[in-house]
Amino acid sequence: MKQSLSAAEARRVALAAQGFAQKRPPSTGTRQLNLAMARMRTLQIDSVNVFARSHYMPLYSRLGAYDTAALDRLLFARRAPYVEYWAHVAAFIPAADWGLFRFRMDDLRAKYGSAGGWFDTHREIVDWVRAELSDRGPLRPAQIEHDAEKASRGPWWDWDVVKHALEYLWLFGEVAIAGRQGFERRYGLAEHVLPSDVALHSVPRADAIRELMARAALAYGVGTASDLTDYWRIKDRRAAMAAIAELQDAGVLRPVTVEGWHSAGRPARAWMHRDATLPRRVDAAAILTPFDPLVWFRDRAERLFGFAYRIEIYTPAPKRRFGYYSLPVLIGDDIVGRVDLKAGRASSTLLVQSAWWEQGRAADAAARLAEELRGAARWQDLSSISISRWGDATDDLARVLPEARRHDVGSGEPVALGKDEPDGLGA
Repeated sequence: MKQSLSAAEARRVALAAQGFAQKRPPSTGTRQLNLAMARMRTLQIDSVNVFARSHYMPLYSRLGAYDTAALDRLLFARRAPYVEYWAHVAAFIPAADWGLFRFRMDDLRAKYGSAGGWFDTHREIVDWVRAELSDRGPLRPAQIEHDAEKASRGPWWDWDVVKHALEYLWLFGEVAIAGRQGFERRYGLAEHVLPSDVALHSVPRADAIRELMARAALAYGVGTASDLTDYWRIKDRRAAMAAIAELQDAGVLRPVTVEGWHSAGRPARAWMHRDATLPRRVDAAAILTPFDPLVWFRDRAERLFGFAYRIEIYTPAPKRRFGYYSLPVLIGDDIVGRVDLKAGRASSTLLVQSAWWEQGRAADAAARLAEELRGAARWQDLSSISISRWGDATDDLARVLPEARRHDVGSGEPVALGKDEPDGLGA
């Protein structure tokens, strides 16, 4: 087994671990969705819906076009095989893994449930919300708020305190998410949402952290201690390093050095999972969400791909460098650019609001990205594509997408369009 990896080898190990070394299946059903979920272990949730909701994207990036309703059924059905919890951040995990996060539930209760804190000083409403869920089953916050108002419980029994109570109970593991209506969560007591053996299961802290570190290593293929702890946002560095040592002693992890990975001027310590593979070649093509495990830890993305990334949603429009919600572009075994996409529903148009290249892109990058954009438009049921003039990749894309229209976007915001340009920029 190799004791050192070149930068290119580390990229291929990481891409293979995340499923990008495999060809996309000709069709995607429940089996393929479950297999992709099993490889990633978790699916981060984010509410931004400019192009597509973020939790839909990692599966699209790996599998190609699929029916998002099929994923909804997996995630939101009664007694679904997946459940939401604060795993990486808010994320879907296999329901069977609920007990692995009992240590986190206990830590959050110790942090936020202590004497004098919000949870303690609002015991009356917490107990009432808990009783409502016990009597009525899973509810949306608005349903509880409505009943609180009818009961004339006072102006302080508003949505904010109801929502706070529900969120704390969820973080503490008393409450689980019983699906969503629209994108609004339905909260239920954990024993009403999960099988009783799952709801009550508790894995000891050291065992849970060791298992989570092993899973992170398998999902990443190769990584530093910071990579592995970030996968599950494990804050206990001492416990994490103890877990790595035990996994190394057991032969699950083996230490490696990676070309270009440094820490404090020295080669960074890294580990490769024993089941990780090093393909001779990876020839992927995908548009990624910023919350894809491949890039969600920005330090790792920069080490692996030389890709410095920042989400600019909260950056004032005139100060944005790349766009409101630019998505990394993977071609071959490297991230070669980024595109800011928006689904113009009113005009049935995929709007490429900006597009930029990274250094070292392959000669066929524009043509391959064009095919990904065509596929993305079809997946979102959009009938046309329009490309802005903002970014050094937009003219290249326009040349290989002759069917696309052009539109002007200044500093990431739509401006007046010509008479032949698509209208209805709102998603």
